[in-house]
Amino acid sequence: MPLNFSNYFKKLSIVCLIVLGITNCKKEPVSTEADYFDLFRTEFTGELALETTAYVEQFWRIAGNTGFNNSIDRVVLKLEEFGYTEESKSSQTDRFTYRIEKRPMTRPTWEPVDASLTIIGDSEPLLDFSTNRNMICQYSSSTPSDGITAEIIYIESIEDLQENNVEGKIVFAEMSPYRLYQPALVEGKAAGIITYTNPSYLQPEKNTTSIQFRSIPYVEDHNYWGIALSYGAKQALKMKLSEGEVSLRVNIETKIYNSEELTVIANIKGNTLPNEGLVFSAHVQEPGANDNASGVGAQLEIATLAAKLIKEESLESARTLSFIWGDEIISTRRYVQDSTSNNPEIKWGISLDMVGENTSKTGGSFLIEKMPDPSAVWTRGNDKHSEWGGRPLKLDDMTPHYLNDLIISVFQKQGEFANWDVNTNPFEGGSDHVPFLRGDIPGLLLWHFTDQFYHTDNDRIENVSKETLKNVSIGALVSAFTLVNANVKTAEGIVQLLVDKAEERLTIEYNLSKNAMLAESSIAEELKIMNAWNDWYQKSIISVRDMSNEPSEKLYTAINEAQKSVQQLTDELIDKLNNQTN
Repeated sequence: MPLNFSNYFKKLSIVCLIVLGITNCKKEPVSTEADYFDLFRTEFTGELALETTAYVEQFWRIAGNTGFNNSIDRVVLKLEEFGYTEESKSSQTDRFTYRIEKRPMTRPTWEPVDASLTIIGDSEPLLDFSTNRNMICQYSSSTPSDGITAEIIYIESIEDLQENNVEGKIVFAEMSPYRLYQPALVEGKAAGIITYTNPSYLQPEKNTTSIQFRSIPYVEDHNYWGIALSYGAKQALKMKLSEGEVSLRVNIETKIYNSEELTVIANIKGNTLPNEGLVFSAHVQEPGANDNASGVGAQLEIATLAAKLIKEESLESARTLSFIWGDEIISTRRYVQDSTSNNPEIKWGISLDMVGENTSKTGGSFLIEKMPDPSAVWTRGNDKHSEWGGRPLKLDDMTPHYLNDLIISVFQKQGEFANWDVNTNPFEGGSDHVPFLRGDIPGLLLWHFTDQFYHTDNDRIENVSKETLKNVSIGALVSAFTLVNANVKTAEGIVQLLVDKAEERLTIEYNLSKNAMLAESSIAEELKIMNAWNDWYQKSIISVRDMSNEPSEKLYTAINEAQKSVQQLTDELIDKLNNQTN
């Protein structure tokens, strides 16, 4: 039978096309919010985050000490395992790099080794470092190897020190050791100080063994020391004192030595806009598990997973994604202010601080601390400050930007998906988001509060939740890649989000103002609030332009229409409020 060469070559061409298609096939990286959620929910396990949290939390960490430096080394080890190259050894084509910045410290570092506090006559210590590792005030010196035995004197106020000779004695007070330090140790020549100051949100009568860590100033060539008490130890000591004179034996071993401050900076270089970027920051210092070993761990898995997925071509980053591990506020502030390096321009900053809590054990909720908006001036309705506290801001402190609503929206979606509680609080400060804001960079905080173990020696790994680490990290990853890959289309979507959020907020504020006026608030004050929120959203809508590096008539039109819509609603609601006074 003769061959049909026409059909033969047709079939051969089809086979060749199939083969070529297979060999030249290139995976398209995900690029939509929904796809980001699907990818990260599948790929982020939480295992490295939890493992790292457990490793870091075993150490009492301040900059320069053994625990801090071991934690930094652990981060570097894992970065290298996932393909990050030390910056000085990298080439121009390397996209995953890190560096360790080393700087001299203005004072020595400190670390606790051991301690015990025993009432003379008792067989067991009142406190022991093995179970209360926050009992030694930071920067306390060691006692002699056989300890110090001295009478203890209880005072109710600083004025009591003027009526008592405390030289060579131990002063006990329910106040900050910083407040007691100068009059008792320096001026009164006391042998040492013992204090109790656990705030009520720690539920001290329930958590009777908790000690919130405390500090005294470092003074060269002086052997000052302080002990912080748990509620249970405080009550036991006061009971003994009510029976008569009490003496204590104090044994403290600490290390104070010169060191250097370490900070790790890791980068995933953007493939099209490498000179712009988003920065994550997680501080290493503080001795707890949730605060902030959890931030260190979550950020490490975020950094390593992102690198892995980009290598696999499942993901891409147009802009540079950077990560800071260091000393709280100090390392981030230095990075923000650094004009000598080749750091990308920072467009957004996100702080990861206390992000792993098992809230069924610690209490409170996951929170997004917003950039300063009018809720930090007028905190009312469902807005409320955490127990950590925040001072009222002024309208001049406002930082209108789309970042608040974008990240809140992302996290609310993850919360709904995972049946996970997501809340917000007005700006309070106190963590690594502050340097971003002070540098005029949009930045906010991911955290938890209230936490009944906050800054105490009961902030341990058993109170960390792998599921929480996953939820926070997934929300952070989706937010980050939405931003680093943002373009005109993204910006158009955010404009509509802001219109929806503005309408929601203005309606809430209108109802609050209407009720406030019934309670005799002035119309002038309520109009000031309405106009402040209108101004916030007008300027937030304009800020969307920084998502695109190309001019877009369609985007500018969308922004103008959005502003008109928000203004129209504001005017309508203000008219209703004015009519209420007639």
